[in-house]
Amino acid sequence: MTLRTILVCLTSTSSAADVLKSAANLARRDNAHVIGFYVTESLVVYPGIAVHIPEVSYQSFIASQKAHAQEMKEIFDAQMQVETFPSEWRQVSSESGFLADSIIANARNVDLVVMAQEEDGEDRPLINNLAERVIKESGRPVLVIPRDYVAETLGETVLLGWSDTREATRAMHDMLGVVSTEANLRVLRIGKPPGDTLADFGANDLAIAIARHGPKVEIVHRDKDGQKVPGILSHEAFEMGADMLITGAFGHSRVYDFVIGAATRDLLRDAKLPVMFSK
Repeated sequence: MTLRTILVCLTSTSSAADVLKSAANLARRDNAHVIGFYVTESLVVYPGIAVHIPEVSYQSFIASQKAHAQEMKEIFDAQMQVETFPSEWRQVSSESGFLADSIIANARNVDLVVMAQEEDGEDRPLINNLAERVIKESGRPVLVIPRDYVAETLGETVLLGWSDTREATRAMHDMLGVVSTEANLRVLRIGKPPGDTLADFGANDLAIAIARHGPKVEIVHRDKDGQKVPGILSHEAFEMGADMLITGAFGHSRVYDFVIGAATRDLLRDAKLPVMFSK
């Protein structure tokens, strides 16, 4: 399976160029169609709160949204004019007041969603936790590009975080449409390694199944030894020189995520290389 449609969500002028360059790296390989997607924010007025918004304030807000959208489009056009793959600019208005609703609705028709890592200290209620909602609700793999990351390659040297879960299985199958068929792929199982790696039938069958699609596959085991999962994944990816990390997302219950915190959120916040999440 190859990539045919990539939705690139543009939210900030500071990250737009880097996110587009990452998406272009993938699009060139398969001549995929790239959609530059921008959602204009709505002026949210909460029901039950009597607030009068002066006309001048409303017009100022609309003007700022138009100016921001135009700036985004100029960044998109500048990147796409040097590319040969098909592309389009798509701008919609957030009718519900939440950007995620519009992104999710459009994401369901594409092969891959590409988004920027949220910026430190960003205080925009309609954008905060945006990637988390898209990962949880769109049903599509979401590739998150770190702040100030410039991709020279993408999907050529890959680390897959593997466990016997539905989310990891979804990530593995989503991965086959994203990474190069000639990728060097390391499958990482976290936990106490088996005494006989040849007896790890599940992981060995997984490696054989992936290899049939072309990638060169190896399996490694790493004991937790008191470390957190995101740290182990990030360290392993750095050690192998990976240009992409792939993992299942939000595999625990909502209660667990709220009380203890999810590994997915740590990766969303701290990852230093592109991470593709599947739910």
